[in-house]
Amino acid sequence: MAYAKNAPFRADVVGSYLRPAELKAARADYEAGRIDAAALAVVEDKAIEHLVERQKASGLRVITDGEFRRGWWHLDCMWGFAGVEKVAMDKGYVFHDEETRAESARLSGRIAFDGDHPFISHFRFLKRFEDDTVVARQTIPSPSQLYAELFRPENIASVHEFYGDDQAAYDALADDTAAAFRGLILALYEAGCRNVQLDDCTWGMFCDPNFNSHYSPEEFRALQERYAAMNNTAIAGLPGDLVVTTHDCRGNYHSTWASAGGYATVADVLFGTENVDAYYLEFDDDRSGDFAPLAKVSGDKKVVLGLITSKKPELEDPDVIKARIAEAARFLPLDRLCLSTQCGFASTEEGNKLTEDQQWAKIALVRSIAKDVWGED
Repeated sequence: MAYAKNAPFRADVVGSYLRPAELKAARADYEAGRIDAAALAVVEDKAIEHLVERQKASGLRVITDGEFRRGWWHLDCMWGFAGVEKVAMDKGYVFHDEETRAESARLSGRIAFDGDHPFISHFRFLKRFEDDTVVARQTIPSPSQLYAELFRPENIASVHEFYGDDQAAYDALADDTAAAFRGLILALYEAGCRNVQLDDCTWGMFCDPNFNSHYSPEEFRALQERYAAMNNTAIAGLPGDLVVTTHDCRGNYHSTWASAGGYATVADVLFGTENVDAYYLEFDDDRSGDFAPLAKVSGDKKVVLGLITSKKPELEDPDVIKARIAEAARFLPLDRLCLSTQCGFASTEEGNKLTEDQQWAKIALVRSIAKDVWGED
């Protein structure tokens, strides 16, 4: 039996955690051919079990596997679909001051859900540790994130090869992408998952003037609507007890960032039309803009304010954070707000520039502030 409530929680997290040294060493040994997949899994299992113990001990109401079985927050999931292959690239993703490892996901056929997707067995392992104090969460990239990955200049030829190069072909690709993710989400549900989080950097990209300035207002609106429709198709008509949330991010790699810009340019479509239960939003520095766009959050959807940074070890002043929550409540009622870090602590296996002790201190701060503001976690 899981905890009686489901996400989002007043004190919440995005889901990835710093990889312990033993796990990093085992992954390096596996890549070098010194150990096999079974030996790596033993180390992963032990690390995840210890992580779950730490999450429970911290007082969190949600547990994840820390994304410990992945190298990337998004690509590992994409590689699990039929018609998608892992490829080496000449250049990695470009972040502020850094460049990532050079890997991507490219089409090897038409996209479809594969019943042997590794994330299903990954979740089954995590589910074993769910009890009446916590809910087990599975994080996956959004359908739109895979769609965007396939339109990287180095990957677009594979789209043309397997789908075509006109709008009808791109629409078919969007439909297949949504269907593949829907298949994965339903398989996770059958495995016992009741909280799926769609991690999505496309909206953070859309917020950045360096991206959106290349489009006319009409083109930019149509692009946003295409991405929102794809995500909505994947999550339409799911079981009523499955909570689907989304984390919208501007990039989180080794304590650096990829894009900047407030939510105003995407609020009408993202907050008004994407049919998720809650948004986990980055608000840890000026790159995210102000809270005014929160007034566009439709229905009874909630917002988890990412006011505590996972990029730096220094602890925020609780009074400053409480004042910012009060400011956000001018645009969305306080009872529809929660608190978390702005992103995970290790969106890739490299992790951010802080220690594990500092990571847990950040989580303790989130819980302490949430308790003061809402009287609950």
